[in-house]
Amino acid sequence: MSFQVFGLPVSRGVAIGRAVLVASSRVDVAHYFIDETQIDSEIERLRAARDEVAEELSNLKRDLPADAPGELSALLDVHLLLLHDETLADATKQWIQDRHYNAEWALSAQLEVIARQFDDMEDEYLRERKADLEQVVERLLRALARASTGGHTPAPGVGPRDFAGEDPLVLVANDIAPADMLQFKRSVFTGFITDVGGRTSHTAIVARSMDIPAVVGAREASHIIRQDDWVVIDGDNGIVVVDPSPLLLEEYRFRQRQSGLERDRLARLRHTPAVTLDGERVELQANIELPVDAPAALEAGAVGVGLFRSEFLFMNRNGELPGEEEQFEAYRSAVEAMKGLPVTIRTVDIGADKPLDRMSSAELRHEHALNPALGLRAIRWSLSEPGMFRQQLRAILRAGAFGKVRLLIPMVAHLSEVRMALEAIARAKQQLADAGRPHADVEVGAMIEVPAAALALPTLLPHFDFVSVGTNDLIQYTLAIDRADEAVAHLYDPWHPAVLQLIARTIECARAAGKGVSVCGEMAGDPAFTELLLAMGLRSFSMHPSQIAAVKQRVLRADTRRLAPHVATILASENPEASCVSLFSKSTHHDLA
Repeated sequence: MSFQVFGLPVSRGVAIGRAVLVASSRVDVAHYFIDETQIDSEIERLRAARDEVAEELSNLKRDLPADAPGELSALLDVHLLLLHDETLADATKQWIQDRHYNAEWALSAQLEVIARQFDDMEDEYLRERKADLEQVVERLLRALARASTGGHTPAPGVGPRDFAGEDPLVLVANDIAPADMLQFKRSVFTGFITDVGGRTSHTAIVARSMDIPAVVGAREASHIIRQDDWVVIDGDNGIVVVDPSPLLLEEYRFRQRQSGLERDRLARLRHTPAVTLDGERVELQANIELPVDAPAALEAGAVGVGLFRSEFLFMNRNGELPGEEEQFEAYRSAVEAMKGLPVTIRTVDIGADKPLDRMSSAELRHEHALNPALGLRAIRWSLSEPGMFRQQLRAILRAGAFGKVRLLIPMVAHLSEVRMALEAIARAKQQLADAGRPHADVEVGAMIEVPAAALALPTLLPHFDFVSVGTNDLIQYTLAIDRADEAVAHLYDPWHPAVLQLIARTIECARAAGKGVSVCGEMAGDPAFTELLLAMGLRSFSMHPSQIAAVKQRVLRADTRRLAPHVATILASENPEASCVSLFSKSTHHDLA
């Protein structure tokens, strides 16, 4: 039976495919696809984990004190029975063999299937056995984690088509961790659906970077959509259609074809210089997460990398941070791939929705219990880890010897932090000079993503060569909205007058001081804001490569001399979005594609 699920539209377009569910777990689970040659070894990992847990449970039962309640022994017997039950063991192997899931994913997927069966049982006692099953699976997951040496990361290109044939696939999950997104980014999924998240949650950002449709904040989607259900993701309207009728399916397929034609049309602008009608040259740069993203940025027509999110080098590593040499090779690779174009590397922005694997369970509970967005993150975390910070700074400075590199400090708010960061950079330079290692004297910039930084910008600017506005966090902190929380996601409003005034103030202040200014948050890649940002005086945008063509089309059609006089009216308006549409629609438009 066909039904609809509603969420937040975060990446435009239509995706049609079979659902692949990523089950949630209280234990962190790695999700990736293995190839044919890894199936036997993955099943062996599962068997070894089961044997380890069986021995663990048997030892617990053997060591029970003589006066222990009989229920404890009976409970351990139940856990042993569940551990060897074919519904769990054999079916988990099937996930590995048929779906090419890694062992952890296969185990959590089967847990989801059995848990739903328990939920449907009428007998209360049997329903409560679900908790026992969850405990057994968590023991298995921990055993797998202990046995893992970090060597199970899949090679790029390994995908799930072995089990899906030619059917396209869409990913359905309660949430997708940043580390998992690194694995899924180069897979064959044509769309994403998550129960939680907002318009600028990490899943939404990566979906846009992949230029595939996504709906987040869909509440119970991962519980009501079944494995292999045919699903339509309407990324324009935030609608998920499960088991669509043939007529509806054909309508969405027509929309898919139209979207493809529009992308082809925009692609013709790829190498056209971004110059407004009145001759203003505009830089359209790319945001990237890993060095391998650089060629796509060049292909999309980017004139540089405006934001290299270095924290992704630190994720999915089983708690072991990358050293200086590994970071240097990664940064150099990106710099060389950009063929002389500038690369802006942001120092690690760990914390909030991007915790490190090495965080202890106590630290993770602390992060969850308090407000992680207001905690130890970004430059605060780097300054609390001086050894790690100097390693990263040295790696970035060394990469600067191979091309034009700029260094960006995230979440600047206090002059004391600025001074400490600049001192760390100076020490890193001195260390390299003393060791006789080639390096560059790179430009240093501040990321303006805290209202305090925007308001105190005149006192910060003398210490920096440029600034970059991170609109995602600036909106979050200005409006006191957790951008990853679907419960308040409807209040996350980039059109809020306070947000626009802070952005306008930052651009005006930086330009008056003769300092470069760019916007690297999601607003930069949203064509709805292009004219307004141009009118404010912005001439440097950084966005996901897939968004460059659409923004460039707006730039080519804009006349900044006609746009600029409207800024004051828009900023003073109760409804800036409506005012923007009304005032800027009078601008001259030509079909340039």
